[in-house]
Formats: sequence, C-alpha cells, structure tokens
Amino acid sequence: MLASGLITLREGLEAALIVGIVLSVLRRLGHADRAKVVWAGVAAAVGASVVAGLAIHRLGVAFEGRSEEIFEGATMLLAAVVLTWMIFWMQRQGRQIQTELEQDVRRATVAGSNGPLFALAFIAVVREGIETVLFLTAAAFTATPAQTLLGGAMGLGIAVGLGWLTFAAGRRLNMGIFFRVTGLLLLLFAAGLVAQSVHELQEAALLPTFVEHVWDLNPILDENSGVGTLLKALFGYNGDPSLLEVLAYGVYFAVVGAASLRLGRARALAVGREVQA
Repeated sequence: MLASGLITLREGLEAALIVGIVLSVLRRLGHADRAKVVWAGVAAAVGASVVAGLAIHRLGVAFEGRSEEIFEGATMLLAAVVLTWMIFWMQRQGRQIQTELEQDVRRATVAGSNGPLFALAFIAVVREGIETVLFLTAAAFTATPAQTLLGGAMGLGIAVGLGWLTFAAGRRLNMGIFFRVTGLLLLLFAAGLVAQSVHELQEAALLPTFVEHVWDLNPILDENSGVGTLLKALFGYNGDPSLLEVLAYGVYFAVVGAASLRLGRARALAVGREVQA
C-alpha cells in the first residue's frame, strides 16, 4: 500500500503542479475563461490512463504459469527502466519545466484555437498517468489489489492537496526537498523491482540461478510477515535471495545512485555559477 501511495504521490504531484502552472499562466494572460479547455485535456488524459491500466490488467490476467512469471518479470523490469529515466529527467529538467510550460501556454493562446491548449494539458498529464499505471501494475505484484488501490488513492489525494497548497502558499513549500527525498525512495523501489524481476525470470527459467540462496533471513524477518510484506512492496525485500538477485540489486543501486549523485552535484554547481553571474 505504501509503495503505490508513494508512486501516486510523486506522479500526482507532478501532474498537479503542471496543471497549476498552466492555469496560472492563463490567468496572468487574461485567458482564465479557457481553463475549461485545460480541464477537458486533463479529463481526457485521466480517461486514457484508466483505459491503459485496464488493458494491462486484462493482459496480465490472461497469462498463467510460466507465461505469467515472464509477464511479471518483464513488467517489473520495464517499470524500473521508466522509473530510472524519470528520476534522471527530473534532475535535468526540473528547474526548466515551469519556464518551458509558460512558453508553451503563450504559444497556445496566441494560436487562438483550443486544440493546442487541449493537447498541451493532455500530453503533460497522460505521460504521468501512463507512468503511474505501469508502476502500479508492478507494485500490485507484491500486494493485494485492494491495498494497491487504497494506497494509490491516498497518495493521489495527498498529491492534489499539496499541489493546491503549493500555489496557495507560494514559495513556502520547498518542492526541491520533496523531490529529492521521493527520488531516493523511488531509487530504492526501482532497485527492488530489478531484483524482483530477476527472481521472476529465474522462476521462468530464463535466467540462471547460480547460488539459489545467498542467505536466509526468514527465521528473523519472514518476507510473508506484515513487516516483511511491507519491505518487499517498498524495497523488494527477499528473505532468501539468490546470488543474481543480490548482484542485480546492488549493481543497479550503486551505478544509478552514483550517476544520480554526480548529476545532482553538476546541477548544483551550474546553479551556483548562474547565481554568481
């Protein structure tokens, strides 16, 4: 439940901020009456995301046995790849999103027709929606559907509230800290997805096992217990992982974490130079 909540909180807040920026620019330009076009784009994006989610769920239900293991493993791996891309994209483009959105809204209003404005809102939100669907599908493999839906709804509700507070409180909410903290948690979540993907693909006999169990912590912390299930959903905890699972988790976290840290430092230096200039 916490994993799905974290996902929808992060993705939902990004979508809420984007919509808020678009509506704010329209208000400043004296086109507040065209907000309904933005909301129509948002509604269409939400509908498209729901349809995509139902299609992926229906596809997953159709698989059984080895095919199901391959589907779950491939979905988890794809979610980890997209999640990794999202983390790096936010680090590179986060500070420029507002400026670029404002330019896009100005161009859309100058065009006169509602199509460009609708497309702007739709594309911005549907990207977050499709990512959310993919991540929730991967998270659902380690939790019940009810827990996934409940966590997702709670995260989305908090995201909407934070999005509203951000524009109501101005600069008093530090979104930079929020995205750094959630970025670290999502990095751990992605590492867990990679390890779990390896596990599923080993079950399907597509990957070698080498050493079946490097250790067995289940007598101390059973992966099927309440705490174990929570850690499994959040960070991919496995009480008795194989050697390849441990290597996949460790290598992913070390490589991606180091690259993320380096990019963060480079961005901080670039901001420092801009301030001095």
